[in-house]
Amino acid sequence: MKAFTNCPCSGATLDKLVQPAILAALTEGPIHGYRLAERISEVAGPFGDKPDVSGIYRFLKKMQAAGLVTSNWESGGQGHAKRLFAITADGRACLARWTATLEVYLKTITTLLKEARAQPPESHANAAKSP
Repeated sequence: MKAFTNCPCSGATLDKLVQPAILAALTEGPIHGYRLAERISEVAGPFGDKPDVSGIYRFLKKMQAAGLVTSNWESGGQGHAKRLFAITADGRACLARWTATLEVYLKTITTLLKEARAQPPESHANAAKSP
């Protein structure tokens, strides 16, 4: 169904979940930006594409400005210095609030799924044909 390629129904526009995904990944300890993107990809795998690494860095910059994360340059190893990101106390508080919000989302989504599944199959077919 080509019409649904860029539709929110594909799950590809869940960028609101990037912030809690970053915060959750950082609870495991400081991590480099590229590895952070890989970690988010592991968690968000069902949604297909890997997250945009430059987008992750943009989120991290905004989150750092808001005091949710900190960063430090790690040098001394081989290759270029790498930036390590870590969650702050405010970031942990933000993640706790996100957790409560996601619990509400989960209940809402569960209710929506029950409603959608309860529809007769012909309703689905007619809805797909509508403009």
